Amino acid sequence: MPRRERVAEAIKKEVSLIIHDELKDPRIGFVTITRVELSPDLRNAKIYYSVLGKEESHKKTKLVLDSALGYVRSLVAQRLNMRFATELMFHEDRSTEYSVHIEEIINEIKEQHGDK
Repeated sequence: MPRRERVAEAIKKEVSLIIHDELKDPRIGFVTITRVELSPDLRNAKIYYSVLGKEESHKKTKLVLDSALGYVRSLVAQRLNMRFATELMFHEDRSTEYSVHIEEIINEIKEQHGDK
């Protein structure tokens, strides 16, 4: 596995642990880190996450993650013994929600055609 992929996986694991174990903010929803995209020079990381819950939960979680960005970044750099702290950016990943929505539509269509 190339270095960039190993570092991306390590960042994904650490960010997930930090969010679940160390961010004690009650506004944060049930968050899953879905993937990390790392720039070729390892200086920038886009961290994609999904949130379970209503739209309000999504908004609150984004606020908490954005405000904790510096803290998360410093912990990740510390734990991974990196020469420099990778710049982190959180992006919400709604692909899981979208796939659930598509599945519901398919099931509806199947039910409608099954009755005829």
